[in-house]
Amino acid sequence: MTWPDQHVPVASWLEPDGIAARGTLVLIPGRGEQPALYTRFGRRIASDGYRVHVVADPADDARLTLSQVSGRLADPAAPGPRILAGSDTGALFAAGLAASGQVPGVDALVLAGLPAAVNEADGSAAEGATAVGSWDQELDTRTACPAHRARLSGPGLRRGALYEPVPAGWAELADLSAVAQPVLGLHGADDPVSPVAAARARYAAAAGAEFTTIVGGRHDALNDLTHRSVAATIVLFLERLRLGAELPRIVHTEIFARNPHRSVAG
Repeated sequence: MTWPDQHVPVASWLEPDGIAARGTLVLIPGRGEQPALYTRFGRRIASDGYRVHVVADPADDARLTLSQVSGRLADPAAPGPRILAGSDTGALFAAGLAASGQVPGVDALVLAGLPAAVNEADGSAAEGATAVGSWDQELDTRTACPAHRARLSGPGLRRGALYEPVPAGWAELADLSAVAQPVLGLHGADDPVSPVAAARARYAAAAGAEFTTIVGGRHDALNDLTHRSVAATIVLFLERLRLGAELPRIVHTEIFARNPHRSVAG
């Protein structure tokens, strides 16, 4: 099933007036998602000086998505570094493009809710699969954020798409061991679609990846209750990327606390 309008326009958010652009991020959405669902994300990342472009769902029209991604990343006016991002199957598609070298000029990947393991026979999740349920169950699977749940209930999402099979061959193409660029992985610790342990194993194969789990997070890692912390994590990654592909550390934290049970995690 596809959207009535096969030429889904790219949604873009630019840096505020008076702020020099610090980079370009092109985001590929997941199954059934329209670009407008990432308005909150786009505005937040753009507010820190990074241009954000959200393209069409490749599960609907992979050629259109590839054309939109290539056009934005190849634009001579696009400030670097240039980051290719994706959520759900959009993350698989992004990883596949980077691994195969189909899109030149990618300086890094940001992947959220990467489908961990897929049965090549039918494209379903190989483990931890979530059975098709009611609309309320789909919302619970995606996010706990009331604001995003309200957006998902509007016209920007094709209901039930999350349970559609992953397109054939995408999981194989998304070979992170073949990706030379730095990779940031963001994954909900309680993701019922893609179990975190299986996702961690995929990232472990990468030449250089940082894997961040979101405590209590569900599948839509970019739009869950913790969207502010996730956005901050992405911006810090981008700031480090601007200093070089080796991602030198900018912030060093030391914890001084008498409470032995205090966590040092962010």
